[in-house]
Amino acid sequence: MALKRRSLHKALEGLINDYVHDEGTATPMKKYERIFEKIQDAREVLSDIIHITRLDQSSTFSKMTGGTIYLKLENLQKTGSFKVRGAAYAMSQLSDDEKKAGVIAASAGNHAQGVAYAATRLGIPSTIVMPVFSPIAKIHATRGYGANVVLHGTVFDEALAKAKELADETGATFLHPFNNENVIAGQGTIGLEIYESLPDVEVVSIPVGGGGLSAGIAIALKSMNPDIQIYGVEAESAASMYSSLKAGKLVGVTNLDTVCDGIAVKRVGDLTFKIAKDLFSGVTTVKELEVTRTLFLLLERAKIVVEPAGCVGLAAYQYKKIDVNGKKAVAVLSGGNIDMSFMARVVEKELFRLGRSVRMKGVILDRVGTLTRVIELIAESRVSVINIEQDRSDPDIPPNKTELKLILEVPDASALETLQGLFKRNGFEFAVFED
Repeated sequence: MALKRRSLHKALEGLINDYVHDEGTATPMKKYERIFEKIQDAREVLSDIIHITRLDQSSTFSKMTGGTIYLKLENLQKTGSFKVRGAAYAMSQLSDDEKKAGVIAASAGNHAQGVAYAATRLGIPSTIVMPVFSPIAKIHATRGYGANVVLHGTVFDEALAKAKELADETGATFLHPFNNENVIAGQGTIGLEIYESLPDVEVVSIPVGGGGLSAGIAIALKSMNPDIQIYGVEAESAASMYSSLKAGKLVGVTNLDTVCDGIAVKRVGDLTFKIAKDLFSGVTTVKELEVTRTLFLLLERAKIVVEPAGCVGLAAYQYKKIDVNGKKAVAVLSGGNIDMSFMARVVEKELFRLGRSVRMKGVILDRVGTLTRVIELIAESRVSVINIEQDRSDPDIPPNKTELKLILEVPDASALETLQGLFKRNGFEFAVFED
C-alpha cells in the first residue's frame, strides 16, 4: 500500500505541473494549489486512521441510467461516514497546546462521530454540540466514541452558535464541520481514491450540506483532470448551495423540512461556495420520496445501508437530474448512519407503494370458525399475514358481525388476484384500501 501511495504521489506531482504550474494554460486550479497540496498530505496522515473505501460498480443503477455507475462506499468508512477524514486531518494540524485545550464541534451527527473518534485516537478532549432532535443512534455513537455531548437547539445552525460560544468560554479550538481548509483537505482524499481506482471517470455526484465534502473532492479531481464534471446534490428542502449559485451570492434557507438530516444546513460556507462556483458543473436537488426510494433500492438490490443524506447523489442519477447516459459516473455514498426505526418506515412505505404489501378490509360473521376460514384462504393463495385487526365498535355494523382489517404480504399480483377470487367464491367481501 505504501508503494501505491508513493506512485500516486509522483503522478500527482506531474499533474500539478501540467495543470497548475503551466503559466500558458492558467486554470481556476491555481488558486486552490495550496489546498490540493494539503489533500496529498492528508492522504499520508490519514493512512493509519481511515479506511480506503471501495468503489463498486452497480449493474442495477447502470441499467436504470444508461451510464456506468460506480458507488464510492463512504457509508463503510470508520464511524459510518466520510466525516472522520476531515476531522482527523484538521486535528492533526493543531499545536500541542491546542490539542491539550481540546476541540469543540457542532454536528447533526456524522461530523460529531468523526470528531469524537479522531479526537480519542489522537488523545484530544472533545465536546460536541448536537441539535436536540438528532437521531438517537448518532447521539449514542458520539458518546460511545468518547466525546462529551451537549444537546442544544432544534437545527444545526443553532447548535453551531452554541459550539462557538462554548469555544470562546473554554479556550478549546472550534472545529468547523465544512468551512475550514484542513477539513476540506481531509475530505478531498476521497477524490484521490476515486481517481486512483477510476482514472477515466467522467462525472461525480456528491451530497452537499455545508459543502466541505464536495469542495474537497472537486479540488482533488479537477486538479488531476479539469474535464471531470463535478455535481453537488442537495435535498430540495435544504438547497442553500443551489440557491446561492443561482443568486450569485450566499443565500440561506429557512425551512429545513427534510429527512436528509445530515445535509440539513441553513447556509453553506463562504469558502465552499467560492469553490463550488469555480469548479462545479452544477448543483441539483432531489425530492424526499426520490431519496427514500433510492435508499430502498440500494438496500434491496445492492444490500447497502445508506442514510438519506448519503444517497442524494445517486438519487440525482436515478431520477435523471444529472445526465450520465454513456458516461462513467461515480456517486459518493457519504454516510450510513441511519436510524433503524426510520429505515423500517421507509421499507414499509415502499412495500405498500410497490404493491408487495396490501391492506384489505371486509365484514364477516362474528362466530367461531369464520376467522379461521379466512386465514385458510389466505394461506391457500400463497399470501402471508402481517397483521389482523378486528373492530366490533362500528355502530353501522350489526352486532353479529365484525369488521376485519388485514395487512398482507403479497408475492406477486397473481397471488392477490387468487386471494380475491377465493374470498368471493367463499362468500366473503374484502376490498383493498389505502390507509
